[in-house]
Amino acid sequence: MQTLRQTVAVIAHDEQAGRIACIHYANDSWSTTPAWTIPGGKVEEGERLDEAAARELFEESGLVVAPEELRLVHTIQVRQGWDGKGPFLLSVFAATSWLGDLTNTEPDKHLAVVWLGTDTLPSPMFSTSHAALTAYLSGRNRGFSTHGWDDTVDPRALVGA
Repeated sequence: MQTLRQTVAVIAHDEQAGRIACIHYANDSWSTTPAWTIPGGKVEEGERLDEAAARELFEESGLVVAPEELRLVHTIQVRQGWDGKGPFLLSVFAATSWLGDLTNTEPDKHLAVVWLGTDTLPSPMFSTSHAALTAYLSGRNRGFSTHGWDDTVDPRALVGA
């Protein structure tokens, strides 16, 4: 039996300045070329999702936010993880206030951690980060999406019609 892994990400959104915190990720174990993403990572065993999100935001960007200040904005069910070890569920939170300054706290993994305008997302970007940001910034967020699934399935087939 395969266990569904939990991951989290945070959209740190400076609404007044119209910008978001982005990470230029360079680790070869996940991507063969550098790609953009938002702060996030794995949920530790027994850890609450909002606490994991606050921890990952701090670990990757230096920004401090209380878990209760995070707002769940999107969930993505991923069929195959970056590591080839099966599916994971990504819970994406938004933060519009925090303490601290944006910093590249993991220079061994990240080329840069910077504020970028919300008008044009950087490229290339991890597909899950792009999907979450697009949904969040468009305001047309249904709250859930998938990655790696056959999205052309006729819904009637799911109910035996």
